[in-house]
Amino acid sequence: QVRLVESGGGLAQAGGPLNLSCAASERTFETYIGGWFRQAPGKEREFVAAISWSGGRPHYADSVKGRFSISRDNAKNTMYLQMNNLKPEDTAVYYCNADSIPPWYNDYDGRSAFWGQGTQVTVSS
Repeated sequence: QVRLVESGGGLAQAGGPLNLSCAASERTFETYIGGWFRQAPGKEREFVAAISWSGGRPHYADSVKGRFSISRDNAKNTMYLQMNNLKPEDTAVYYCNADSIPPWYNDYDGRSAFWGQGTQVTVSS
């Protein structure tokens, strides 16, 4: 069992930055693929970014490519999402997860993953 806790959400201006963190309770987090998802009001949860256990091979949704950067520090059991050039449409609750199944495929359902409780990101125009 891995407990994940997101932090760093809040209110940001359009065009500005915001950095999220995801702290894991167990060292075994380093054996999982780490992912970030988001869910806006009235919309389905969507994939944002993911990173392999080693910190390589990042994957991004087309909507955030070039603006968001995912990274992890396994020594600190922590994963990060650096968000730049934020847009109002980035407003959502952001969740981190840990899974042995790659989350960037369209049929990914997340049922086998550990999930955080989410952190709200609001981008004002």
